[in-house]
Amino acid sequence: MRNRLAEETSPYLLQHADNPVHWQAWNAEALELARAQNKPILLSVGYSACHWCHVMAHESFEDPHTARLMNDLFVNIKVDREERPDIDKIYQTAHQLYTGRPGGWPLTVFLTPDSHLPIFTGTYFPKDRRYGMPAFHEVLTAIDSYFRTQGDEIRKRGAGLVSAFADLETSGADDFANLSAEPARLARERLAQSYDRENGGFGDAPKFPHTTFLELLLARWQRSAAGGAADERALLMVTHTLERMALRGLYDQLGGGFFRYSVDGQWSIPHFEKMLYDNAALLSIYADAFAATGTAFFGRIAAETAAWVLRDMQDARGAFYSTLDADSEHEEGKFYVWTPDEFDALLSADESRLATRVYGLTLAPNFEGKHWHLQIAEPPEAAAAALGLDPALLDSARRKLLAAREQRVWPGRDEKALVSWNGLMIAALARAARRLHRPDFAEAATRAVDFIRAELWSGGRLNATYKDGRARFAAYLDDYAFLANGLLELLQYRWRAADLDFARELADTLLAHFEDPRGGFFFTADDHEQLIHKPKPFADEAVPSGNGVAAGVLVALGHLLGEQRYLDAAERTVRAAYHALQRYPEGHATLLHALEQLLRPPQLVVVRAAPADLEPWQNVLHAGYQPFTWSFAIPAGAPGLPGLLAERAPRGAGVAYVCDGMTCRAPIGTPADLDASLGGK
Repeated sequence: MRNRLAEETSPYLLQHADNPVHWQAWNAEALELARAQNKPILLSVGYSACHWCHVMAHESFEDPHTARLMNDLFVNIKVDREERPDIDKIYQTAHQLYTGRPGGWPLTVFLTPDSHLPIFTGTYFPKDRRYGMPAFHEVLTAIDSYFRTQGDEIRKRGAGLVSAFADLETSGADDFANLSAEPARLARERLAQSYDRENGGFGDAPKFPHTTFLELLLARWQRSAAGGAADERALLMVTHTLERMALRGLYDQLGGGFFRYSVDGQWSIPHFEKMLYDNAALLSIYADAFAATGTAFFGRIAAETAAWVLRDMQDARGAFYSTLDADSEHEEGKFYVWTPDEFDALLSADESRLATRVYGLTLAPNFEGKHWHLQIAEPPEAAAAALGLDPALLDSARRKLLAAREQRVWPGRDEKALVSWNGLMIAALARAARRLHRPDFAEAATRAVDFIRAELWSGGRLNATYKDGRARFAAYLDDYAFLANGLLELLQYRWRAADLDFARELADTLLAHFEDPRGGFFFTADDHEQLIHKPKPFADEAVPSGNGVAAGVLVALGHLLGEQRYLDAAERTVRAAYHALQRYPEGHATLLHALEQLLRPPQLVVVRAAPADLEPWQNVLHAGYQPFTWSFAIPAGAPGLPGLLAERAPRGAGVAYVCDGMTCRAPIGTPADLDASLGGK
């Protein structure tokens, strides 16, 4: 036995490659070792940017005495939850079923050596007794004794867990039950009840952005406004939340981009991780809010967030990295916080006076009693007026501060590329390109698409991750669904036939290998490694529901190509989830969007014109906020268009085809007439 993690590509696993613990990766060899030696498995799940994972590693996994105990009693397996979300989902659910509490990371689970059923579950354990928790070495010896003496009870609990997993499978609506918009109305009502009227957002600390809530509310406002009775309260919940998040500490005021969540209810002090998926979701909603309201501030935040992604999170070949750590030099937030003396040393006197006032350094320290994490304490224009200074001084101060920060010791960056998270960022950048008229954003998204197709797509199947020249792990539902959605978003900015073909292949693979005949999609394919449970997740979590995104993709492809099989699969998915939508609609916002598109099919706009004549048409298509419209500008000479698209033939100097669900209007001959037909959006 030895530590085998040096052979891995995951930055998280490599962080533990020098531990005295004989860590193994999750693979057939390690599982067989546990079975052959009849040793329980100690499964530790985390990710590279996880602060408490680092703490447990420093306290216990680097400690020779603890490591010796782990090595003597267990086969120790380390899993990166970002590489193996299938394993993480199963054992997080098991932890919640066993304890009645939500899990998190690090996740610590002791498994039987043969069936891999949980013996005991937990999260972080301290090296010594504190926080009302036992010492980790006490847990280790207790689990060993329990395993050796209580085999019957362990088997009984395991059988109960398998039964509980089966009970989690929600029963869907039958094939003939009427679907209704009532879950969407109920979600709106419940979100209003949990809304924080003072600070924006939903619920108490720790406070997360909950972008799926915001997307639901913004789309509901748009649909209500189009019907003549605008839900202004829904719009206010969105805009107020977006303003507060961007003005306070959740947002990186110097470098752009958002941290993972706020530890307080005022968005002031974040947990300092920066995750690719969070920033994809927030980039999308800020770009949408700009399109919906015309508020320049939202457009600026979207542009700055995209700039941070392109500057710090995209590699030379186009793939997007996964995370920036919360810690640098073993201290959370150290990279981001400041003191007034640092401002004075770096800035001119006037720049420092203005920046100190705007960013809140005239107030009491807000981070650990001695540092300041920057937020907008006073509007720059007001602060400049009060000081008799030019507001532009803040821009020069910001540039100097950012340049100085770049010279600090950086947080760790997890440079593996995940297809699912790349798909989210491709979609976000494509949407921002349309909303902000930024072709560079679409170019960056295209580079990511081309990287994935070159390195992670082979034989009609995806791999999930890429690092150090190695594409690994059979892809999951989210990989296929999020990438297909990103391709469709990108096609709305610029047409490329190969991207439509790719999206269709991804959708067809979902139908062939992931679909449950009863409706919906499993998280893993039919030929995936067999685990103790095969989840079919419907709820939104840290990322949108893969089932919800897949259903939306299938609705779009079904109408775009005239393929009923896609529409039927989307309806089967929503029906399978329908009782869950009725019980907890706000937790299924992505599927609610798909439900609404089934009840009231989306509008589809296809323009055909010569490449030189497309721009005025695209200006119409890209204007405004239309969450239930799919629009594509296709060059007149585009060859081999499939399905219904082949019937959208070019005419004269250009033509637009507009269909509302299954009802199509007469062809439209000018951009001005198209704008009028679409309501001047």
